[in-house]
Amino acid sequence: MSLWTRKSLDALHRDATSGTLRRSLGPWNLTALGIGSIIGTGIFVLTGTAASMNAGPSLILSMVISAVGCAFCGLCYAEFASMVPVAGSAYTYAYATIGELVAWIIGWDLILEYALSVATVAVGWSGYLVSLLRDLGIPLSADITQAPFNLPAMLVVLLVVVLLVIGIKESADTNTALVLVKACVLVVFVIGGARFVNHANLTPFIPPNTGHFGEFGWSGVLRGAGVMFFAYIGFDAVSTAAQEARNPARDMPVGILGSLAICTVLYIAVAFVLVGIVPYSRLNVPDPLAVGIDATTMTWFKPVIKCAALLGLFSTMLVQLLGQTRVFYSMSQDGLLPRAFAAVHARFRTPHVSTMVTGGVVALVAGLTPISVLGQLVSIGTLLAFVLVSIGIIILRRTAPDLQRPFRTPGVPFVPIAGALICLAQMIGLPIATWMRLMTWLAIGLVIYFIYGRRHAHPNGEVAPVRSDVRGVLSQPNM
Repeated sequence: MSLWTRKSLDALHRDATSGTLRRSLGPWNLTALGIGSIIGTGIFVLTGTAASMNAGPSLILSMVISAVGCAFCGLCYAEFASMVPVAGSAYTYAYATIGELVAWIIGWDLILEYALSVATVAVGWSGYLVSLLRDLGIPLSADITQAPFNLPAMLVVLLVVVLLVIGIKESADTNTALVLVKACVLVVFVIGGARFVNHANLTPFIPPNTGHFGEFGWSGVLRGAGVMFFAYIGFDAVSTAAQEARNPARDMPVGILGSLAICTVLYIAVAFVLVGIVPYSRLNVPDPLAVGIDATTMTWFKPVIKCAALLGLFSTMLVQLLGQTRVFYSMSQDGLLPRAFAAVHARFRTPHVSTMVTGGVVALVAGLTPISVLGQLVSIGTLLAFVLVSIGIIILRRTAPDLQRPFRTPGVPFVPIAGALICLAQMIGLPIATWMRLMTWLAIGLVIYFIYGRRHAHPNGEVAPVRSDVRGVLSQPNM
């Protein structure tokens, strides 16, 4: 490795360890961030939709497919996060391996994952709040709880913004507490509900196809995997906090893979119990776990489930909005977005401008848009990012085989290729309307890039941007 490359690598790690963001997160904080982001609308809301409309009892297979794809991609994320310990997630990795244009596409695409995911979860949070208040004899008018004016969804996003501006450690501690609550509630649901499982509800395991793609049969399993993929979104959000981790090379793989493994086991158990308790045709409701409880003698547990859903969905919003603001932070440092997005609060040391602007926009989207449109758009955007990250690992192994890798993705190129193919298959299973929205979104992003981003991006020779150092390191001859 050349002397210039050594200096660039030293500069990268010096910037990553002495930057203005506060390094205060350990392995448990990072794992909890992943769990907090993963366990949310997917398991509390979309489980019933996917079972009743797409997969039936074979929703369990759909979850396994999504989990395997996420596991392969998670291994790729873990290698990148240990090598490039800076904020930005897949955007940073693409900048390091493929180039600025693809990095912009991923950064723009990640808005679908993080920002729209927060909006989606906020709508689900509002639904559980309305249901809980109705049980308590406090009905809320549909005029203020449904699109185009969902007031609770808007207010909860603004509350998340306030917490994130105050500080990363405070946000992480809050998330950790909420993770413990919702994980315990799901475990109680599985253990308590297991004795009420009726095996007749699990047959036929794969209901016959109705004649339309995605409505039961094997195509329904695939469509269900694409829908339930939303439930796994979040483990990659751990990588956006790399620049706030105390020891990213050691702790990032633990946070990413640990949170994914824990949630996969829990998800499959919850899905089995839910479709075993209630016929899948009755689960097309906004609160399927509460419906499952109604079918047992554990009626006392229903308000607990709803309260846990409110806490769980809040922690998901917390982590996903954190992820979005850190991606914007990195893109702004590189000049692809205005400098204001990289501004850090003098006292709290958080990107407060980015957090407030992004949160304001997300609050509006949450108040105006129905959850069905948001959920599938989030899934396809995230799947695309996962495909590109998997390809990036293969490229980097060829262009920089001797680069130090504290964590190495096993089975290259099989693992990244398998991850990319599984994610592509899930994308194919999503409706054509979702594909059209994705193409429209990417087209808008390219217009912004060529009008603003390309003209303001920092040249590789400029010292300030961390990503420029990364690209310098990876473009030099190896030792």
